Amino acid sequence: MEEKLNLTGQWDKTFNKSDKVNHRKATFHNRYGITLAADIYKPKNSQGKLAAIAVCGPFGAVKEQAAGLYAQTMAEKGFLTIAFDPSFTGESGGTPRYVASPDINTEDFQAAVDFLSVQEDVDCDKIGIIGICGWGGMALNAAAIDTRIRATVASTMYDMTRVTANGYFDSEDSEEARYEKRKALNQQRIDDYKSGEYALAGGVADPMPEDAPFYFKDYYKYYKTDRGYHKRSLNSNGGWNVTSSLSFMNMPILQYADEIRSAVLLIHGEKAHSCYFSKEAFKLLKGENKELCIIEGAVHTDLYDNMKVIPFDKMTSFFQQNFN
Repeated sequence: MEEKLNLTGQWDKTFNKSDKVNHRKATFHNRYGITLAADIYKPKNSQGKLAAIAVCGPFGAVKEQAAGLYAQTMAEKGFLTIAFDPSFTGESGGTPRYVASPDINTEDFQAAVDFLSVQEDVDCDKIGIIGICGWGGMALNAAAIDTRIRATVASTMYDMTRVTANGYFDSEDSEEARYEKRKALNQQRIDDYKSGEYALAGGVADPMPEDAPFYFKDYYKYYKTDRGYHKRSLNSNGGWNVTSSLSFMNMPILQYADEIRSAVLLIHGEKAHSCYFSKEAFKLLKGENKELCIIEGAVHTDLYDNMKVIPFDKMTSFFQQNFN
């Protein structure tokens, strides 16, 4: 039985509402019994069964941000789409709050496929997913396990398990460095148990230090300004439970990327600090239905909301080609 969620009735997205699609709220559940909140976008005046796409991300964001923008735009292109909040986040259920999990969040994508597969206006043989930022890695993990997913787009992808275990640019890729991280995180578990509360970390710093790396300032410009701020977004606010990092250190989500048989399109900005994730993930992929698209001059967050940069036409043709 799905838990009852408190869903807002107002349009509180970071982007304008389209007059080309119909929008409604929905809920569905994953196999852990967590109820997820979603926005459904459907082309106006559409008839019959439509190809469908589920969208999630970025890591720490909510469906009112980049995922909703992607979903609404792809609905304008003729698809039925959903943008959903992952477990423990936004309007979705699950306790404690502010948890991320390589397993459960991959399952969230599969649960979205469950939901889409039984909708009367969806062609269940034409279902794809889009993962943005950290959910790009989750999307690839879902594509590796879920044979119902016909096509996957990972946009400005992070492999959260790699960056957690190895640090940015693999600068902490050693057994000793990981041991020290594990030691600190397990001590944090004790501290949390004693206090009865989970310590938070990982939100975007405010104010942003002047000597911070460019990509941190890049996040600030999105999450901490009118451009992308949302009150339910973890990145906009206090971040995740510190101890969420433990499972990401031990569970590499791209372990079976080389066994993905369905189509995959990786999209990344040329100047994004994170571009190495997509370039190296692409090396793992096999088959003629895999593609890496590098956007000249683009940085990481350009692929969150820059309508002049995000290649929606390319994504449309990619899904159309691989749904037929």
